[in-house]
Amino acid sequence: MAGQVPAPGVLAGHLPRGSSIYVPFPPKGRWADTVTACERVLAAGMTPVPHLPARSVRSSGQLDDWLAALVETGVVSLMLVAGDRDTPAGPYPDTPSLLDSGLLAGHGLRRLGVTSYPEGHPLVGQANLDEALRRKTEYARATGSELWIVTQFVLSPSPALAWLARTREAGCTLPVRIGVPGPVALSALVGYAVRSGVVASARALMRKPGLARLAGSWSPTPVALALARHLAALENTPAVDIHLFTFGGLAGAAEWLSSLPATDLGGTADGVHEKR
Repeated sequence: MAGQVPAPGVLAGHLPRGSSIYVPFPPKGRWADTVTACERVLAAGMTPVPHLPARSVRSSGQLDDWLAALVETGVVSLMLVAGDRDTPAGPYPDTPSLLDSGLLAGHGLRRLGVTSYPEGHPLVGQANLDEALRRKTEYARATGSELWIVTQFVLSPSPALAWLARTREAGCTLPVRIGVPGPVALSALVGYAVRSGVVASARALMRKPGLARLAGSWSPTPVALALARHLAALENTPAVDIHLFTFGGLAGAAEWLSSLPATDLGGTADGVHEKR
């Protein structure tokens, strides 16, 4: 885990100070490695946003210890995810149950990312996803916490824009960061997409001429700029940005970001990809 996050000097060579680096927690990960990774990000002058997987937490005592370790390190932001376990290890089956524990607020952690799924979730029905987002939005209002949404990655603008319109119509005003894959081999991207529930877009990608063998590379530029152009036309709406999923390719993602004019789009970098 910590080894997947480059040393501070390497991070600083790729991204500007203050960048948000999302740090995942793999199914067999150790929380101590998450803390070490956050220390590396902080040493580079950047902001760590560690993933907290609800289903991996065994007890309220363990959650209390994990949060205390982060706060002691200097972490002020978290990305809340359900996690990849089929069966919860303890009393937290999902993100709303973490919020309801009261421990996040108790440790002063009020900057929280939460997930949403423009193309649906492979294991959770749409009604349950909508209810979870409603509960997250209500938590933000009730506690004064700063919540934002990071969506699953999309391979075309349409699913994200349709989801965004529906979400805003339902009354959700949380800031949104639409997930977009960074530069990656097409064959690897399709695999990530299928595992992450982005099935319709993956099938559409595979049907495009010239992609039969998936021998090329994916560029995020067309999708990211299409989203940016659409969002620039919206006025008086809650903030929407781009969240770049690097799939471990931090150098390629940083190079792509630096090649864009500063006015084209804003975004955050997912320092190490985590599919949920």
